[in-house]
Amino acid sequence: MPGEFSARKLKLRRKKFRWSDSDYRRKVLGLDAKADPLEGAPMARGIVLEKVGIESRQPNSAIRKCVRVQLIKNGKVVTAFLPGDGALNFVDEHDEVLICGIGGPEGKAYGDLPGVRYQVISVNGVSLKELILGRKQKPTR
Repeated sequence: MPGEFSARKLKLRRKKFRWSDSDYRRKVLGLDAKADPLEGAPMARGIVLEKVGIESRQPNSAIRKCVRVQLIKNGKVVTAFLPGDGALNFVDEHDEVLICGIGGPEGKAYGDLPGVRYQVISVNGVSLKELILGRKQKPTR
């Protein structure tokens, strides 16, 4: 049982030992925010540089269709997944796309896609889902 006047010492000790927790350390030093290409924003616009096929992790076997995107705000290049059947046909090089997080744990990669943290949600200002369903047409730039 701690002493009657030991609250200050207990608080200081707890403060000191929190630094050995890696999650606390990353949060306080802002390491994740510094490394984040989106700079803390939920979405970002970018220009498609190339289309790439990424092999899925074991035990699945597929080639997932992705695009390399250069962000407009800071020039960083990221890989973004194209969700949906035939989505690759609606995206061309030099298109402007809107990307957001793919929904993995703590902003990491999702499912069987190694190193892919983002997904495309719209192409040239039109929702990718609408394009796939055939409700809208992609505007020519």
